[in-house]
Parts: sequence; structure tokens; C-alpha cells
Amino acid sequence: MLLPILGGVVELGKTWLEGKNTKIKAKAEAEATVLVKSAESEANWENIMAQNSASSWKDEWITILFSIPMILCFFPSTVQYVRDGFNALEGMPDWYQYTLSIIVAASFGVRSAIGFMKKK
Repeated sequence: MLLPILGGVVELGKTWLEGKNTKIKAKAEAEATVLVKSAESEANWENIMAQNSASSWKDEWITILFSIPMILCFFPSTVQYVRDGFNALEGMPDWYQYTLSIIVAASFGVRSAIGFMKKK
């Protein structure tokens, strides 16, 4: 008489554990699917941005603007102007500096710009 009851309890415990494992597995699969979809979405967005940038002068324009201070540093008579310009930019409101960072990020790619901004 004790053996059938014990067998029933063991079977009930086994069923409970299987249900628990099924829930854990389903949750892990759902999280993995979300991560994959997120990565695919980001890759698609970057691909679209790269295609749209192919016919745009925006990247070249920003590169030229960022190159000007570097080039001017090779001319001693303009070095002070470069320093003054950066000092003036440093005094700009945070929202302006962040907006400039976002513009550069959108132009050159979010990943590389985010990595650069984290170093700051």
C-alpha cells in the first residue's frame, strides 16, 4: 500500500520538475529570439544607412570640417585660433555638444561613435 503512494508522489515530483524545466527552456528560447531579432534589426538599420550614405556628401562634409582644425595646427600662425575655437566649443551648452555627437554618430555609424563617446 505504501509503494503505490510513494510511486505517485515520485511521479508527481517528476511531472513538476518537467514542467519547471519546460518553462525555463521556453523563457530562455524567448530571450534568445529577442536577442537575435534585435541584432538583425540593428544590422538591417546599419545596412540601410550605408546604402543611403552611398550617394550623400554628408560624410565627406563632416570629415572635411573635422579635418580643418588638424590641418590648421600645422600652421603656427593659426594654432591659437584652433585652441580658441575648441575652448569656445567646450563652453557650449551640453545639449549642443550632445547634438553634435549625435550628428557625427549618425554620419559615421552608431557603433563607432558610441565607442568614441564612452572613452570621453
